[in-house]
Amino acid sequence: MSVVDVAIVGAGFAGLGMAGALRRAGRDDIVVLERADDVGGTWRDNTYPGVACDVPAHLYSFAAHPHAGWSRTFAGGHEIQAYLRDVAAREGLGERLRLRTPLLGAEWDAAAAVWRLDTGAEPVVARSLVLACGRLSEPFVPAIDGLESFPGPLFHSARWDHDVDLSGRRVAVVGTGASAVQLVPELARRAAHVTLFQRTPAWIVPRGGHDIAPAERERLASQPGALARLRAHLYAEGEARFASRSGDAVASGAARSAALAHLHAQVADPALRDALTPDYAFGCKRVLLSDAFYPAVASDAVTLESSALAAVDGSTLTAGSGRRHEADVLVLATGFASTQQPYADLVRGERGTLADHWSEGMTSFGSTVVSGFPNMFVLNGPNASLGHNSAVLMIEEQAAYVVRALAERDRRDDATLRVRPAAEAAYTDEIAAAAASTPWMTGGCRNWYVDDRSGRLTLLWPGTVQAFHERLTGTDGSEFEPAHTPVRGCGIGGER
Repeated sequence: MSVVDVAIVGAGFAGLGMAGALRRAGRDDIVVLERADDVGGTWRDNTYPGVACDVPAHLYSFAAHPHAGWSRTFAGGHEIQAYLRDVAAREGLGERLRLRTPLLGAEWDAAAAVWRLDTGAEPVVARSLVLACGRLSEPFVPAIDGLESFPGPLFHSARWDHDVDLSGRRVAVVGTGASAVQLVPELARRAAHVTLFQRTPAWIVPRGGHDIAPAERERLASQPGALARLRAHLYAEGEARFASRSGDAVASGAARSAALAHLHAQVADPALRDALTPDYAFGCKRVLLSDAFYPAVASDAVTLESSALAAVDGSTLTAGSGRRHEADVLVLATGFASTQQPYADLVRGERGTLADHWSEGMTSFGSTVVSGFPNMFVLNGPNASLGHNSAVLMIEEQAAYVVRALAERDRRDDATLRVRPAAEAAYTDEIAAAAASTPWMTGGCRNWYVDDRSGRLTLLWPGTVQAFHERLTGTDGSEFEPAHTPVRGCGIGGER
């Protein structure tokens, strides 16, 4: 049995960021549990052709580990995973990182004030538990009549089968979200033909970006101040995008016009343009970046089916429109189980599982702690996602909050932090009020930010990164039940 101060589940950006923050705070008694055989999270799992990040690479990295060597403005998945491997090595995790070690169950032991973790091998006992499992870890496979009858290769974009040769084959892609927008142009170059099933078109804006010359990489490596200024510039650009994503009339109108101009410039056929034009507010769904998607769809290599895949009968795919298409390979670019986190069934607190607690949608205080689950923290979970800036910035803010909270835990006679249900309810109401008038709630679309069970915004933080920083550093510890004996000074607040 291993006994540690903090157990972290997941070795993607969130888990590695948390481990680094703890180590820099002098907390070395940690373990990072990772079910796979390598670090990287979504950048380990997603290896489809064209996979890349739509946040500029110099900002999609840790402040403690800035990287001057990115080869492109928008880094590819392989390069991002290599960066995360390097971060794990620089953090010196060593034996603290346990690969091939899945979390099979976690239960709070109130008598001992510890979390007991089942990994299928050596049990782990931890004073505190950090769930850094990610929100894009379990592929979503829609219920499609007859899907099991498809005779050819069939896989989700997040579980790409590289053994399948696509040359000379008819490939069908289901979905037009972020993965499909990157994937389809690559498939159009490789396959005999691509049929794209589109349930709902996306707002797409120009991507831009470029290869970064070796001389520029060397300059940034030799001038840390220049790299810091670049990061600050990219951060400010991202924060400025919040207005257009959240419904500011002027900003969203300008962004919508830019997106329509991009569509008109790249698609000449009026009927195809109409099929690719969203009928919902800009920002309601995730805004996508691409310079290659529209030209691919407009080419002879791709057929756009402007309705969802409704049924499969062998190699015949029937759309909602009634049209039929033949395919040799079927790719599901259908997203992830994002609002219902798959790890929630595995975690049992004082009054049931996390899935029970979240049965009407995820809730928390500070997007990080949950009532009924003492000494437990969730990164990249409820209301911690962004639609306008780098998600790594949110992870860093949450990790800093956890470090401060653990210091408070250590000052308590019972070494236990219990979130007040009233504090969680108030934070949930705060999120709902902030989101009420945004396109995510009123824009006329169905998006993965909102939980269908409650109609609440449960994924996105409805504000800027700076506002999140101020919200977390402005807490005073009153979100927790009082300690059994008085302590002086909570110290949960702090400055960046």
